[in-house]
Amino acid sequence: MNEIKNTPIYRFTGAGNNFVVLDGRGKDMAPWREVPRIQMLCRRFRTDGLMILETAEGVDFTMDFYNPDGSGGMMCGNGGRCIVAFADYLGLKPAAADGTWLFRAPDGLHTAEILSRRDRCWSVRLKMVDVHGVRELMDGYFLNTGTRHFVKFVDDVDTVDVDAEGRALRHDPAFAPEGTNVNFVEKRGDVLYVRTFEKGVEGETLACGTGLTASAIAASFRAGRSEVPGETRLVCRRGDELGVRFQVRGGEYTDVYLTGPAELLSVE
Repeated sequence: MNEIKNTPIYRFTGAGNNFVVLDGRGKDMAPWREVPRIQMLCRRFRTDGLMILETAEGVDFTMDFYNPDGSGGMMCGNGGRCIVAFADYLGLKPAAADGTWLFRAPDGLHTAEILSRRDRCWSVRLKMVDVHGVRELMDGYFLNTGTRHFVKFVDDVDTVDVDAEGRALRHDPAFAPEGTNVNFVEKRGDVLYVRTFEKGVEGETLACGTGLTASAIAASFRAGRSEVPGETRLVCRRGDELGVRFQVRGGEYTDVYLTGPAELLSVE
């Protein structure tokens, strides 16, 4: 119980995706991983998830991510940027001479660069996992960017009932038993406007990093692009603009990078 009392609670946001983040170095974090406690924390702080930073051999730190319902085992792109900013805020230093961070998340190893920092705001470029193919089904596209996503292109993203339509697709038998996150995407010129229903949250969130990544890749696949695209610009619900860059090689999507903001909201 003392570990709980003596653990500060940090609140971060990545483009509207809000998180509770904990420094687990040298502490017994088992009590924090209990499902009722995760659910309580996320309700109390109205966040989209809990992250725990710990240290391990061979990496600068590890990232554990949990949804508000207590489920885990998946990657969170906005959370990945926030936990890199958190590591920097704590005074950790990357082992790499060029300042590149290396950390392990539920979906494997990631690298990241801090592009800028000002007060409690950071801009972070995060390397995501490679994407091994995109599958067309149900008038949309299914792929895994560290988390399972279904991407559906629409004419007017602002009028979509994301909670109702997203929930129906999230529970569709085609995605059983794990389910899927659902992204609704409208293309306006060269910019993709994205709204996301997240499983585990069981509702719309203001942003989703793996969903933005999935949307950019699905748009490239939909357009039949086989060449290397430039950076795709995407706007999430709060209005923040993020960038996704990748290479296309024989139907595989490699060197995938997500760039966007991370901000420390409070320490309690």
